[in-house]
Amino acid sequence: MTKKLVKRFMPSHDKVLNNKYMKLFGTLLHDPNLFHINRRSVSGAFAVGLFFAWMPVPFQMVLAAAVAIPTRVNLILSVALVWISNPVTMPPLFYFAYRLGGWVLDRKTTHFDFEPSFAWLANELGLIWQPFLLGCFIMAFTSSIVAYTGIRLFWRWNIVNRWKNRKK
Repeated sequence: MTKKLVKRFMPSHDKVLNNKYMKLFGTLLHDPNLFHINRRSVSGAFAVGLFFAWMPVPFQMVLAAAVAIPTRVNLILSVALVWISNPVTMPPLFYFAYRLGGWVLDRKTTHFDFEPSFAWLANELGLIWQPFLLGCFIMAFTSSIVAYTGIRLFWRWNIVNRWKNRKK
């Protein structure tokens, strides 16, 4: 069930290879393990994708692909999961990261209005960068570990249940 569920939402191998941004990686994309769906590749892809979803950098998809290729986890899932932080979800995610970083550093955090522009980054990020980046890193690390462990446990649980059902 798990493998079928994941395969249903994934684009084809050819569609990924012909993407103009993925051509940057050239022949590295011809490794068939980058497109396999198994417990190791899917859990690793969730870890990579969620880690880079929390990173406040441009070209998150390219960075996720650059890590997914040498670690040989599912490339499509790694790149797709980065879109958890999209223009709609980014302000609340990053505000939460800022508040978390402020709490860890024991600093008073202030309310600010997020604007996805370079002018806002130049003015406001200088004031909040330490708690913001610390919060982003904590959330990236935590969500990666939780997703990796959760996917592996869920996958194992699913397999054990199928074995039990076959015996009946």
